[in-house]
Amino acid sequence: MEAHLIEWLNLLGRWLHMIVGIAWIGASFYFVWLDNHLESPKKDGDNDKGVGGELWSVHGGGFYHAQKYKVAPSVMPANLHWFKWEAYTTWITGMFMLALIYWYGAEFYLIDSSVADLSKTFAIVLSIAVIVQGWITYDVLCRSKFGENEKVLGAIIFVLLCFTSWGLCELFSGRGAYIHFGAILGTIMVGNVFFVIMPGQRAMVEAASKGEPVDPIHGMRAKQRSIHNTFFTLPVLFVMISNHYAMTFGHEWNWVVLVGITLAGGLIRIYFVQRHFAARENAERGFVSGEEKTASLIPLAIAFAILLILSFAITSPPKPVAVSKSDVNGTVALSTEALLDQAMPIIQQRCTVCHSASPTMAGFSSAPSGFLMDTAEQVTTHAIKIHQQSVVTKVMPIANMTKMTAEERDVINAWFLSQAR
Repeated sequence: MEAHLIEWLNLLGRWLHMIVGIAWIGASFYFVWLDNHLESPKKDGDNDKGVGGELWSVHGGGFYHAQKYKVAPSVMPANLHWFKWEAYTTWITGMFMLALIYWYGAEFYLIDSSVADLSKTFAIVLSIAVIVQGWITYDVLCRSKFGENEKVLGAIIFVLLCFTSWGLCELFSGRGAYIHFGAILGTIMVGNVFFVIMPGQRAMVEAASKGEPVDPIHGMRAKQRSIHNTFFTLPVLFVMISNHYAMTFGHEWNWVVLVGITLAGGLIRIYFVQRHFAARENAERGFVSGEEKTASLIPLAIAFAILLILSFAITSPPKPVAVSKSDVNGTVALSTEALLDQAMPIIQQRCTVCHSASPTMAGFSSAPSGFLMDTAEQVTTHAIKIHQQSVVTKVMPIANMTKMTAEERDVINAWFLSQAR
């Protein structure tokens, strides 16, 4: 009953996290796009009112006219819409999922004794500490002198992210390290909203409501943090789906893979932001056809080059394992069927405690991802995934709870490779 309840909480929590995450990221992307496409107001009266930019758009059968004020309107509108709950609920549901999966199930998903032999309590405390410390370090940097130079600040943040990726992969399982990297970035993003953007906006609204001059520093700080958030978005989205791709978090150099994909995600966002600026400049200056300014393809090319290199680096096939008589009671010339006969007892002992129609492992009410390994036919059907997870990345059995040995992995490897003979 407990395992069934956990699965339902997992389902509902993940679903809600996805819904509110789409709302937050969608709003973030839209306002970045909007801000970078604003044109100078066409009416002289708008300049006098303090309008700094405007944009006409059409969507869903309607025309929209958006205007952005340089600081604030002279009279505050009766209805002012705020964008904050999307960020807060995304973080709350994300932390709920972190607690449900990686704290409640720390022995399965967070701790890997081959990486660091941590107790469950200490692993959870460490988990909380690295997330909190990530936000504090970032916020202090942004408020320091380094925060006045975006290039220097960006370089320092990237170096710290590299160190964080390495450190997490030295503490937690690959899967746990990746999700905590994303949790740190997500906490920074929502921290920017809660501690910087929203207080600044409240101060601006309060000053405008009283007819007092609005300090532009609030807008400058909010824009800086908002830009950071947009560059963190794609890496966070990758982390959210990374648990489906053991070839990344299960690789020997998993921290380098994480850094590479993070860098690629940031470069892709840089390209799209540059496209926004180019489009605005074209509209402002009225370029004729053939003279339009275009965004540099260099960031996009570098991003795809990084992903291409990673794709080759992490998918190299394992070296064939010589199988001796003492290994599997046979010889190298054993047929695939004979090797499967040797592999099946291992799979049944080490894998079907979870991957079965009736799992016996505590905490599992159904087979993860629906993969069943009760019969030889089912095992053959999932041969590629079994080999990838248990031999190439070695992320299965999860946290090696069932103590699969190196020799047993060699047997599975020999069976898999024999299919190509």
